[in-house]
Amino acid sequence: MLLQRVSAAAADRFTTQLSDRRGGARAELHPARAAAAKRAFTTRRVDLALARQLATKCAPLAGDLVLARVESIGLHGRLESPEGRRCRLYVGDEIIVAYGARYAPDQFEAVLPDDLGPCDLAAGGGIAARVTQRHDNVSRPTRIAPIGLLGDGSGRILNLRRFAIEDPARPSHHPTVIAVAGTSMNSGKTTTAASLVQGLARSGLKVGAAKVTGTGSGGDLWSLVDAGARCVLDFTDLGHASTADLDPLEVERVALAIIDRLAHEAVDIAVLEVADGLLQRETAHLLSSGRFRSRLDGLIFAAGDAMGAAAGVNWLQERGLPMLAVSGLVTTSPLGVRETEAVTGLPVVGIPALVDPLFAPKFCLAVPAAAYAVCRADG
Repeated sequence: MLLQRVSAAAADRFTTQLSDRRGGARAELHPARAAAAKRAFTTRRVDLALARQLATKCAPLAGDLVLARVESIGLHGRLESPEGRRCRLYVGDEIIVAYGARYAPDQFEAVLPDDLGPCDLAAGGGIAARVTQRHDNVSRPTRIAPIGLLGDGSGRILNLRRFAIEDPARPSHHPTVIAVAGTSMNSGKTTTAASLVQGLARSGLKVGAAKVTGTGSGGDLWSLVDAGARCVLDFTDLGHASTADLDPLEVERVALAIIDRLAHEAVDIAVLEVADGLLQRETAHLLSSGRFRSRLDGLIFAAGDAMGAAAGVNWLQERGLPMLAVSGLVTTSPLGVRETEAVTGLPVVGIPALVDPLFAPKFCLAVPAAAYAVCRADG
């Protein structure tokens, strides 16, 4: 379930914040033109029926929605829709995406542009940014030409934060919270999180799941839904297309709000994926935060090899994180597993164990699934 509640107070605060940006050229946006544009996943919470104008001279802020034309096709030849379909792009297509930054060592480093000049589609989930560096093994980015920022009938720019879900009050119910972090992009974090969700859900637990940092994309969310999570959220629900270059205190607020929202949904256990590697600025701040650490009952670390696992586990233990195990790509190598267990002193847990409905709850809750089922039946 993806929550749809919007905070009126948050919308009012952000509308006030944007009210000084009414100046500059404006053009009418016909509803049929907005409806015909290919819409990105990052815009999924936005009510496009509000879009009536195009601002053509404003400097963009992170989260602003932009109508853009595809100029050339590069790495991202498809745009992920709000429903998860990957829509093929063609030169000349008009698309609606959100401005933001990106931190992806295996693909791009990209920054927020300071004008509405030509820029790049930095992520298939719908991020407009200026790519500054790319991995040697990936092709150039898809190039786009912004036409204008979307504005409502009063000229207020449509920004993702205007459509964020309500920040919940601190709940009385406190589910068990397990985080999954990793050495880097593509270390196996999402697979680990989804496998754990599957094992917990199959045991009869009501599982909530979330991706608390990263770049807006539906793929990770759908994998958590498919694994059996009853409530799934990510930072786009809190009004951000990406957490790259976001104020670290805002990253912390978003993560804590997601935990509280999952608690309000009365989940038994919440599984959180923390994107990117430990050296990424926002990830490092979040995992070093005492407030975030105090909400965690356990952390699984995904690594590609024993050396990465050793360095990462040491980094996390120095910050007092409640380490449970190592998982990720290293589990595909029996020798790597043996080295990792020897150097970290932690168990290495692979997919077969994580999806096991007897092992998963015992691993996370120290209560066998059968005993837990009896407890539930007895009230």
